[in-house]
Amino acid sequence: MSEYRIPSDSEVLARRFEAHRPHLSAVAYRMLGSAAEADDAVQEAWFRLSRSDTDDVANLGGWLTTVVGRVCLDMLRSRRSRAEEPLEPPAGHTPVADVSGGADPEQHAVLADSVGVALLVVLDTLTPAERLAFVLHDLFAVPYEEVGEIVGRSPVAARQLASRARRRVRGADRVPGGDPGRRRAVVDAFLAAARDGDFEALVALLDPDVVAHSDAGVNTGAAAVARGASGFRHLAAVARPALVDGATGLAVYVDGRLDRTLAFTFVGDKIAAIDIATTPARVAEREVILV
Repeated sequence: MSEYRIPSDSEVLARRFEAHRPHLSAVAYRMLGSAAEADDAVQEAWFRLSRSDTDDVANLGGWLTTVVGRVCLDMLRSRRSRAEEPLEPPAGHTPVADVSGGADPEQHAVLADSVGVALLVVLDTLTPAERLAFVLHDLFAVPYEEVGEIVGRSPVAARQLASRARRRVRGADRVPGGDPGRRRAVVDAFLAAARDGDFEALVALLDPDVVAHSDAGVNTGAAAVARGASGFRHLAAVARPALVDGATGLAVYVDGRLDRTLAFTFVGDKIAAIDIATTPARVAEREVILV
């Protein structure tokens, strides 16, 4: 019978870090748009963790997210000062190495699929601070207080950064085929297909790399997003066309109360991204104008 060995403190810390690695990789990849740079950022977070006294840290995941956010912010600022492009395109990147030197290709394939090329292209138009505020708050629900600490701004200023980034991300006029009338027609067709549960019609309206972000998680790819929209039939029946923070979208009212919003980003005549706000806090942040 083998003798049980108590793991060392460093081994315990490494295991705790590995439990947070998928989240940290997702944050870094959305921030940087490069797997190689995301790998560097996550690895730097491990180095900082291994050199820090975190005994009093109650939320290690939040602490690590803050560290990765700051590392990514520095990398984005450095890249911009040198007018560099990301080190590699979103598709065809190499796996992120783990602390032990191994790799998880399956995890990295999932990570690549979770961020459409269209969204990364739009994120590249943001300033480093705007990109961090948008990614951390809108995609990962990090409070504005924590975002502000990372960028060295007040919570109010962090909210303004995210709001400005949100408008730019949804600024379909930056994308070919950005005719407002056509965008409205596409959303009307999307709503009709969702009401009918017409899976094929939904797929036809979506970019192959479409990304749907909600407070519950992320759906990627036309088939997955169409399946999700098909289950939206009961809410689609009470959805109304609207401008959501200036973007073509939908507002869903339940018993006369605004229940959720959907804001769409387009590439040509296809829906490339859908931002779905469902929690009361996020819904309250949206400016909704029925059209």
